[in-house]
Amino acid sequence: MKVVTVLGARPQFIKAAPVSRELRKTHDEIIIHTGQHYDANMSDIFFEELHIPKPDYHLGVGSSSHGKQTGEMLIQIEEILLKEKPDFLLVYGDTNSTLAGALAAAKLHIPVLHIEAGLRSFNKKMPEEVNRILTDHVSAFLFCPTDTAVKNLKEENITNGVHNVGDVMYDAVLYNMKLNQNNTLLEKHDLTKGAYYLITVHRAENTDDENRMHAILESFKQVEGTKVWPIHPRTKNKLSAMGIDLAEIPGLQVIDPVGYLDMLTLEKNAKKIMTDSGGVQKEAYFMKVPCVTLRDETEWVETLEGEANILVGADTKKIVEAVNKELSPNYKDLFGDGRAAEKIVAFLQK
Repeated sequence: MKVVTVLGARPQFIKAAPVSRELRKTHDEIIIHTGQHYDANMSDIFFEELHIPKPDYHLGVGSSSHGKQTGEMLIQIEEILLKEKPDFLLVYGDTNSTLAGALAAAKLHIPVLHIEAGLRSFNKKMPEEVNRILTDHVSAFLFCPTDTAVKNLKEENITNGVHNVGDVMYDAVLYNMKLNQNNTLLEKHDLTKGAYYLITVHRAENTDDENRMHAILESFKQVEGTKVWPIHPRTKNKLSAMGIDLAEIPGLQVIDPVGYLDMLTLEKNAKKIMTDSGGVQKEAYFMKVPCVTLRDETEWVETLEGEANILVGADTKKIVEAVNKELSPNYKDLFGDGRAAEKIVAFLQK
């Protein structure tokens, strides 16, 4: 069996790693990297350290408007599919790469496998939401991470080929934490376990809105204690354009972007996490670290149970209250047993 996998960003490679390891035991996999997001951290070391197969094709599409970017991917992916003639096309999540791969395959009558199917934020202003919905509706097999995702699909009359296998991201975190036992990042930045807040902000809904950013940054000023922010280059540029000086925030330690294993270390040892990242919300849940989400909605609604994750938007008062609140969240096994990749490949072998 031959499977073509389409990926476009570093988080997708990390999610794909456990599936690729399992798939390649008995089948052929061709990986297409669209180059949707340029990431300097995706060096040879990135692939070697995390045991991730390197791409067979690199399209180098890069950043541009949604239409242009998706269109260029469609053209190139279609050419590769005609050449490789795979049995299946595999996509992850909700990027433009995901949608382009799914559309190219569906039009060539190649069955689409969608991992992380059924997620919904119910906000179609988010490009990711549009990508999720369209990909799910052209997919032949939909591998859901949770019961909620299955329910979302059922409400859209998608029931055939739907399977709750658990979350491949949980597989990846369990695997990579074993690789990460001798990490020295905390010592490097003079951080004490459980004595700092971790911050990540990168979503356009926040960084492109000056009012939201000012409100979020005001909350960071009001939260007392050590705060660590591995700042995204795009966010740094946006704040600079707004004339914002992060040095005015007491206790804030701004550091350069970190690799995936270092990020897991920062998450696992934080007192609480403030983020607008979907992936970080889940990783916080996996590691049982309370999370405060700087968004108005989340596709990972399960994490909101028992105050493991508190949704606060860009409201200064809500952010500060949530961060200062004493919590004892009840974490449940909502995302499977860490064997999602095995279940997906076992299903394909049937």
